Amino acid sequence: MTEPRIVLDPTSERSLAIRARLPRLDSLEGKTIGLLDISKARGDVFLDRLETRLRDRGAEVERFRKPTFTKPAPEDLRQQITVKCAAVVEALAD
Repeated sequence: MTEPRIVLDPTSERSLAIRARLPRLDSLEGKTIGLLDISKARGDVFLDRLETRLRDRGAEVERFRKPTFTKPAPEDLRQQITVKCAAVVEALAD
């Protein structure tokens, strides 16, 4: 017989954070979309291609980069993205 296993959440969240989804943008035309590179290998390759596609659809693009993928984005970076962008895409790649 095996013992039950306890899985610990490394984020230290004691309860699940439930957040309502924001409505989708009605259009990309004229909107500023933030592209956040989390500093993992090849994330920039994905974001380069995405930037081209977003610009082709009329969006403005702002690029951002976390100092390291091992920690959450610094508060000032998150604030900057919030103020400048209508939406953000975070790149995860290896």
